[in-house]
Amino acid sequence: MSKVKILNCPSLPNIPWQDRPAGDTHDSPVWRYSENPIINRNPIPGVARIFNSAAAPWEGGYIAVFRGERLNGIPMVYMGTSKDGIHWDIDPEKVPFTDENGEPLMPRYAYDPRLVKVEDTYYAMWCQDNYGAAIGMAKTRDFKTFTRLENPFIPFNRNAVLFPRKVNGLYQLLSRPSDSGHTPFGDIWLSQSPDLTFWGKHRHVMSPGGKWWESVKIGSGAAPIETSEGWLLFYHGASSTCSGFVYSFGAAILDIDEPSRVKYRCENFLITPEEWYEERGFVPSVCFPCATLQDPDTGRIAIYYGAADTYLALAFTEVDALVDYIKAHSDVTENDTEIGRR
Repeated sequence: MSKVKILNCPSLPNIPWQDRPAGDTHDSPVWRYSENPIINRNPIPGVARIFNSAAAPWEGGYIAVFRGERLNGIPMVYMGTSKDGIHWDIDPEKVPFTDENGEPLMPRYAYDPRLVKVEDTYYAMWCQDNYGAAIGMAKTRDFKTFTRLENPFIPFNRNAVLFPRKVNGLYQLLSRPSDSGHTPFGDIWLSQSPDLTFWGKHRHVMSPGGKWWESVKIGSGAAPIETSEGWLLFYHGASSTCSGFVYSFGAAILDIDEPSRVKYRCENFLITPEEWYEERGFVPSVCFPCATLQDPDTGRIAIYYGAADTYLALAFTEVDALVDYIKAHSDVTENDTEIGRR
């Protein structure tokens, strides 16, 4: 039984899991699945790579929305199912997005999807074209019909993810405002909505830190996990090197009632590119988290992350060890701990 409680989350006795290898010498409490990558190149006809994708429990197994990079280079969202969260059956057809009248409304491109259940509805978020890079959103209850919602923000914005429940009666959405290019900057922001249509009460959450691994830009990853310590957030950070950006991921804990306040922020990365599938690929040196599965009974957490913009990989941790590590290595600034409004 974990001392840190994972809250408002169903039990997952079949959560994908592998114990930490006996010889693992990493300081981080997060370890990789030994059979990574779980999705390799050319997974289905017409799709060269699947990465930066999100999964959720569904009908005793798991369901996922994938970033599928097609042979023409244009990314779109695909769907898949799995009994164990590791081996996936991928639908070769793109997710069929529609408008509120059931008419087709497909994005021109769509990438880096997240998937979050709020109450009785699943919401997918991704980056798409809205006269510039912006956030797309859709809802579904059956994974057969995906109804598009209004785009929450004007360009330019990426890395959007909903909280799994309302806070103070409002939906909460993390995002990363950016520019039109391969963003050389980026902070995480919180926005709030009464109805998933009109968004406001924008609050700054975190800026890139002074640490090497997140010195250029940061972005929210998986949906925040509600715990007895606060909202546990995995996020990516980019550093600039002589051969380009390097993407690692770390974690922070946000205040449960004021998620724009950061309680703890780990100064160390949890995963940085080290393995061949992280260092070599379409975009080298990328570890990019997009989803977690968590079991409140055991405290186990499985993390899905994209590797080198080419593969989908899996890592594991336990909530007690992770929270202890974050707190022991926490380094927060005034920008982190204030409410985020000036």
